Amino acid sequence: DVYKRQAYGVRRLLVLSRRGAQSPGLGELVTELAEQGAETTVLACDVSERQELSEALATVPAEYPLRAVVHTAGALDDGLLETLTPERLRAVLRPKTDAVTHLHELTRGRDLSAFVVFSSAAGVLGSAGQCAYSAANAGLDALMARRRRLGLPGTSLAWGLWERQSGLTAELAGADLRRMARGGVRPLSDEDGMALFDAALATGDALAVPIHLDLAAYRDGPPPLLRSLVRARPRKA
Repeated sequence: DVYKRQAYGVRRLLVLSRRGAQSPGLGELVTELAEQGAETTVLACDVSERQELSEALATVPAEYPLRAVVHTAGALDDGLLETLTPERLRAVLRPKTDAVTHLHELTRGRDLSAFVVFSSAAGVLGSAGQCAYSAANAGLDALMARRRRLGLPGTSLAWGLWERQSGLTAELAGADLRRMARGGVRPLSDEDGMALFDAALATGDALAVPIHLDLAAYRDGPPPLLRSLVRARPRKA
């Protein structure tokens, strides 16, 4: 959806996915992009496997060099900290921190204008029962800060909840959504999400938190991290 917009002038894309052309909805996306004048190449590639990624990047033609990277993958394995094992943590880190580390290292010599990763507000604000997922996304945020210190482009978007369901949110139960609502989080529409994507890149900051917060939900005062955003009103006894 990011590159369906005409504003960035992107006409050639390389899409990497573990399932390649068999990824749900990818065929329709390629068709829509073609109708808008974009040429899309789809490769089956596990970006968390360094050799596979290296081979995929080697297919980029010299006449159309790689100019931007957008990483959107992720995985969940919800549970409390006391139930976390090295294996469970590794399964969540691989598609996030491992994959982005490989992308960072293998593209350092390329003249990129943007290096964007989809992180999560869970890594900034915390999220009940998602200690592994929070850690994985905090790792992305830190890596983008490191890229900026190295003089390289890097933007981490720590997204809040979207209205449109994804592979990560399709299993959310009503209780999960109600808990998030009590925490002041409202879902983002596609239109608002894409506008926030544009706005975040325009800031030039390494980290942005595109999220729809209902500040009125904090009747008893906001969480500590949000206190600078909300003015608490005195309550009568």
